[in-house]
Amino acid sequence: MSRLKEQYQNEIVDAMIKKFGYKNIMEVPKLDKIVVNMGVGEAKENAKLLEAAIKDMEAITGQKAVATKAKNSVANFKIREGMAIGCKTTLRGEKMYEFMDRLINLALPRVRDFRGVNPNAFDGRGNYALGIKEQLIFPEIEYDKVDKVRGMDIIFVTTAKTDEEARELLAQFNMPFAK
Repeated sequence: MSRLKEQYQNEIVDAMIKKFGYKNIMEVPKLDKIVVNMGVGEAKENAKLLEAAIKDMEAITGQKAVATKAKNSVANFKIREGMAIGCKTTLRGEKMYEFMDRLINLALPRVRDFRGVNPNAFDGRGNYALGIKEQLIFPEIEYDKVDKVRGMDIIFVTTAKTDEEARELLAQFNMPFAK
């Protein structure tokens, strides 16, 4: 069992019950899944770029990534419906906690001029979205083998009802929110 999951089961549940006064342990919000998404707009001209992005994402998450396709055609961007223009991975269970641990303790401190993540990027339903400008902050990516710097979106889906509960849950996981 990962260190973060043990910490959740022991300390975080107690802290959340103390702060929000839950009557039942099942009311305590928990991390449901983490979705990592990478949009590769240049893939419309060069399919090799999408393959490289998928390879990078699989190295970062430790799980197979799937190509995402355009839902509808956009003439201005020269995109047709069904074109592969990105990739995503959904992490659950053990891999989710392992990825979160690496993100918080290894990757985020490597960001240049890092002052913390935006504390207001919640969606109103207890989910948190985090944008990363380059994949190089992850230790699994070798700098010399990178063909192009790509960003990615990381969405933390929780069972929390409000943003305040979700913010407290992520803060308990040591998410470095900016002051």
